[in-house]
Amino acid sequence: MTGLSIWVFLFLTCNLSAFATPVNSPINDADMDLVKKYLKTFYQSNDERRAKIRMDENEILTEDLKKMQEFFGLNVTGKPDLKTLAVMKKPRCGVPDLGSFVLSDGNPKWEKTSITYRIVSYTSDMHPSDTDEAIRKAFEVWSNVSPLTFTRLYDGEADIMISFYTRDHGDNSPFDGPDGILAHAFQPGKHLGGDAHFDEEEFWTKDGPRGRNLFLVAAHEIGHSLGLSHSTDVGALMFPNYSYTAPKLFRLPQDDINGIQAIYGKIENPIQPTGPSTPEACSAKTTFDAVATIRGEYLFFKDRHFWRKHPQIYNVELYFITFFWPTLPSSIDAAYENSGQDTVLIFKGNKYWVLSGYDIVDQAQSIYRFGLPRNVKKIDAAFSNPETGKTYFFIGNKYWRYNEMEQSMEKGYPRNIAQDFKGIKPRIDATLYDNGYIYFFRGTKVFQFDPKNERIVRPIRRSNAWLNC
Repeated sequence: MTGLSIWVFLFLTCNLSAFATPVNSPINDADMDLVKKYLKTFYQSNDERRAKIRMDENEILTEDLKKMQEFFGLNVTGKPDLKTLAVMKKPRCGVPDLGSFVLSDGNPKWEKTSITYRIVSYTSDMHPSDTDEAIRKAFEVWSNVSPLTFTRLYDGEADIMISFYTRDHGDNSPFDGPDGILAHAFQPGKHLGGDAHFDEEEFWTKDGPRGRNLFLVAAHEIGHSLGLSHSTDVGALMFPNYSYTAPKLFRLPQDDINGIQAIYGKIENPIQPTGPSTPEACSAKTTFDAVATIRGEYLFFKDRHFWRKHPQIYNVELYFITFFWPTLPSSIDAAYENSGQDTVLIFKGNKYWVLSGYDIVDQAQSIYRFGLPRNVKKIDAAFSNPETGKTYFFIGNKYWRYNEMEQSMEKGYPRNIAQDFKGIKPRIDATLYDNGYIYFFRGTKVFQFDPKNERIVRPIRRSNAWLNC
């Protein structure tokens, strides 16, 4: 476990064009300054060791950049490509990814299970009672899965002092204004030890994807206050970058549960708490909720996450859905790209959302606008054929065909899947049209179907073969 927060959100502020631009495009001087500052802040290496081997500045930069790329699961090149820059531009925690704010040697922890906290100052963005509740719930995240208890003090010195500051605030770790660094916290110990600081120049909220959710950020920072470091698990609360999850739906991921229990032990209960785990690409049990393309790249959706694969790049990247689309639901039912409109449609239940690149164009719309009957409650899978302008909706053992040009459902549908797609059995999890073939994902298997010859054309493969497995 290397723990930090559940965070990664505004790709909107991180240059959306990075996903449509060659990854080795040149970067400008301002970007290089960002790279150097980021690595110095979060990946500072041992200067004494470097002095011994007389590393020059470029060698240091390359070494630190490789560490950063490895941490975030990027292609490890040691070069500041656009994808690396995009990650660096995301709002995040101010604690270094290698180590933490060091106040003492080793891996300090509280040598007691009853810990006190005090809210010293408040943000002007929220009512004080809402701030109190967000902080209380943030502590509860950790007390629910460990022997720790937390008591609030209203004056005097508490173990964990919580404050809102701007810019330089006397701890040698100044804030940088809106976005960038959102907050930081110190490892357990005396004086500053355990304290958590929040950047008052952020816009703090109690719910909704707008601004920065105080509960999520506080829960992350309290993890540091208890002795956790940042995690490389993109699904962990202790992952460094910020991502929005509706507080009422939040469950502490298993990676974080494992981390806090490794320090303080398990709760005294025969039924131990469990949390969601980040999906493993190459697990024999891996299945997909939906599959789609977006501007030449492939998206494979699973629960709260999606894998993103570029055909010319070996590495497969895993993200929270809310990293890019904060208002989209998890566990979607279907998705397809309408390349003629440069849009991607996402379906869940009887609703759908329209995306353009990584922007949400339209909020939830009714699937019945396509002409589907009211007894259809959800779509299992969908794909669109850019050569014909026809979109196929798979529901149970039947399918419908929609004319994108005329924006109407075609007559003579629904039809039987097994009759028109020989060898394909319902229920279908996901479909994808790619290079003249239809790929049907069903459980852990994928079937490549030739629509011209109306047959399966290659041996059945595992679904996650698409993820280099």
